[in-house]
Amino acid sequence: MNEIIVGIDLGTTNSEVAVIRDGRVEVIPVSEGARILPSVVGIADDGELLIGESAKNQYVLRPERTVRSIKRRMGEYTRVPMGDKDYSPQEISAMILRRLKKIAEDHLGQPVHKAVITVPAYFSDAQRQATREAGEIAGLEVVRIINEPTAAALAYESGHEGARTALVYDLGGGTFDVSVVNLEGDVVEVLASHGDNHLGGDDFDQKIIDFALEHIKQKHGVDARQSATAMARLQRAAEAAKIALSDRPFATIMEEYLLEHQGAPVHLSLEISRDDYEAMIEPYIAETLIATHVALSGAHLTVSDIDEILLVGGATRTPLVARRLEEELGMQPRGELNPDLCVAMGAAIQAGVIGGTKTSAVLVDVTPYTFGTSAIGDMDGEIYPYCFVPLIRKNTPIPVSKSEVFFTSFDGQHKVDVGVYQGEDRDALNNIEIGQFTIEGLRDAPSGNPIVTTFSIDVDGILHVTSREKATGLEHSITINNAMTRFENDKLDEARARVRSLFGEEATAPGPATENRRHRVEAVALVEKAERLLEKAGAEDAEDLVNGIEAVKDAMDKTDEALQQAMDTLADLLYYLEA
Repeated sequence: MNEIIVGIDLGTTNSEVAVIRDGRVEVIPVSEGARILPSVVGIADDGELLIGESAKNQYVLRPERTVRSIKRRMGEYTRVPMGDKDYSPQEISAMILRRLKKIAEDHLGQPVHKAVITVPAYFSDAQRQATREAGEIAGLEVVRIINEPTAAALAYESGHEGARTALVYDLGGGTFDVSVVNLEGDVVEVLASHGDNHLGGDDFDQKIIDFALEHIKQKHGVDARQSATAMARLQRAAEAAKIALSDRPFATIMEEYLLEHQGAPVHLSLEISRDDYEAMIEPYIAETLIATHVALSGAHLTVSDIDEILLVGGATRTPLVARRLEEELGMQPRGELNPDLCVAMGAAIQAGVIGGTKTSAVLVDVTPYTFGTSAIGDMDGEIYPYCFVPLIRKNTPIPVSKSEVFFTSFDGQHKVDVGVYQGEDRDALNNIEIGQFTIEGLRDAPSGNPIVTTFSIDVDGILHVTSREKATGLEHSITINNAMTRFENDKLDEARARVRSLFGEEATAPGPATENRRHRVEAVALVEKAERLLEKAGAEDAEDLVNGIEAVKDAMDKTDEALQQAMDTLADLLYYLEA
């Protein structure tokens, strides 16, 4: 029996898990009659962890204890408050993944340890790494990361014959991607991708929210933005109105006792027409059409070369999307597959391929970005030290490895700084610097000592860079994880412990070891909070904070009593500084 590998669509708004069984793709139910898990996490007043529908319901009443749309924060060096603690985006995502893992295990009747997880095609390297780390924290080995439009193409390809070129238009809750895909025989080959990591159904919701806020301000003279609970209720009402407008020409946004102003209740009853709504979101749709033409250009194709348009993502249910695509490209989009489920289905197909299940699909993906380094060169007739040197061009099929030789610029140069950039500008400084390292100890040689730099992108779209002195073989290499977002091993262990404790695993078997781990996790959280306050503290307070942090770190290897005493001292200091 082949090992079970599940496919997971970790979405901004909703998430799903699927598997291939008996040669068929099965999207696993998350509850009675539902196959979609809302990507919402919360902590109830009694400390219970809420994931999915229960967390979504709580968001309206306790937004400060609930987190939604965490996918938009992936790859950021940030902490997200939830209840009386805060968590990294990877940890929040890991909670969703753990719930999906448990759902799959209960349904399949066996443990699940491996997964293929999808990401937007335009996700950066840091965002891909953060997704992989979320899987690891959740107890999953992420055997492959694939792009969402590519996964959807795999799902659409299943059961179809003949060669054709498809445009995969993927508009989800928080991200947009468009890919040009060649479907021929058993091969799904991505020719080009483009997109926007911050454009999706959430932005559509926000337009409706702004519409309601302006109405409230004009009618009642109050700014509802000052009430977190009112904003959470408006978020829910806006999403409901958006969904209703997909099928009806009018929708009513109605919230009784939305908030109180000058001792009187403020009620909201506001009708919105589909025409008004579509006028609000038209600029967003226009942006997606511009991106579509960029992707076509990247594939060296024109509109006439496209045979079909495949719709992916819940936001494509908005009638304006299909109508504008038909106007722009001259054909009606296909939508026979559920746009919310086809990405998870494609992930399951790829998981089946990796796991040894017999399937026809072969996947060939591309990198959505150009990657390169900088060197001294000519820029508009002048010598410039930061000319961008592309090594891997956008839309290159992956996996791929490219090398280039560079030369030292002066006699006796003993080190070389290597900057790694992502972008399309001739000036490296106008692109995004995603990594930097130094190769030191070069031989004492005249200028022109050759240094070979190699860029490699693996099947997950993650970049590896190596620089080597040709004459001696002296080498330095890094994986571009974006140091600001990457968890070190000990941090990863601590994140796992935090997430496990929320699922009640430690609480079920109390004892000295469990208590010690709990103390250590709490100590780490306290230290992280203190380190964040360092930037704002004055010189004297900063010195006290540093001493307190070091005392807690030193006490981590000592007795629980010593650690608790150090933690209490630091906690008192934080209380004083925050007061």
